[in-house]
Amino acid sequence: MTGGRLNLSCRLRRTPYTDRVEALGGRDFSVVNHMLLPKSFRQSPEEAYWHLREQVQIWDVSCQRQVDIRGPDAGRLAQWMTPRNLSQAAVGDCLYAPLTDANGGLVNDPIALKLADDRWWLSIADSDVLLWARGLALGARLDVEVGEPDVSPLAIQGPRAEALMATVFGDAVRALRFFRFAHFDFMGGRQLIARSGYSRQDGFEIYLDDGRLGAPLWDALWEAGQAFDIAPGGPNLAERIEGGLLSYGNEMSRATNPLECNLEAFCDLSGAVDCLGMDALRACAAAGVTRQIRGLIIEARCPPCAWPWPVSPARPAALPDGGGRRVGEVTSAAWSPRLRATVALAMLARDFWTPGMRVQVQTPAGARPGVVSDLPFA
Repeated sequence: MTGGRLNLSCRLRRTPYTDRVEALGGRDFSVVNHMLLPKSFRQSPEEAYWHLREQVQIWDVSCQRQVDIRGPDAGRLAQWMTPRNLSQAAVGDCLYAPLTDANGGLVNDPIALKLADDRWWLSIADSDVLLWARGLALGARLDVEVGEPDVSPLAIQGPRAEALMATVFGDAVRALRFFRFAHFDFMGGRQLIARSGYSRQDGFEIYLDDGRLGAPLWDALWEAGQAFDIAPGGPNLAERIEGGLLSYGNEMSRATNPLECNLEAFCDLSGAVDCLGMDALRACAAAGVTRQIRGLIIEARCPPCAWPWPVSPARPAALPDGGGRRVGEVTSAAWSPRLRATVALAMLARDFWTPGMRVQVQTPAGARPGVVSDLPFA
């Protein structure tokens, strides 16, 4: 379905920032973890893209829920869920940690934050990790508590993010390294702030731990941001694809494994890690991956990718559109204002994933030629 309207109800949870989002003209929303995710405001997609790359934006990403794991067996449960080796993690670390099921399929791809030796947060993408983690803990009789705290992340993204954050939280925030977090004062409380975000620009995520402070936090950043040309925004599809950032539910699911999604750097297959799906991942690595995510450049403006687009070998221009052997599928696509072409992410068979190789993409507007690209896009 395209062009429909999102019908709101109590089943779709508002966020501590929704009133501010609506007041600033938020008009398109997605639903992630049963919560609203603002997608666009009054700027055109091209204006929003350039603004994110050049200025600073404020994003309501409260849908990025936290699975709180605490107790003597917290580290054991966290490690059991991911093939990433967590043994050397220090308090204050943020680690990208794909979660796998017994078959090696991806359950989620959260950021794991180590709050203490006996406490972890999993800052999740769009799947019900809370119930899964509770089930694992119960079945294994682990001494842990698993819950969802009142934490509502707010992202500040863009090259001017550091200057804005220093204005509100003090110059100490400038020393925060990428994928590290620390606590900073706000209205008498201590808020966890990480240098991270769902873009390739500089940015921070504020893990607000009291929803009642949502409006004051937004207002403080918005007021200070006037000096930095702040605008409301959200994850930008073209910028995400150009940066090679994957999206759970699009590029990844339980039908794909981390090795197929270019996440081998986050999988310790040496035998040092005991996690769900490790045998399947090691078998896949030994046999060789037969498909993998690559970029595609399509030199035409294409409609949104609302369902997977088939990819086939390149065909002579004289032959009719469509048909041909399927060698992959496009999972995300958007017009790139910088490259002046449609950029896409696609799962491609091994014989067709070499950069520079030409393929044909069956889009809703007809067959279009595509060229395989490395990620991120140059």
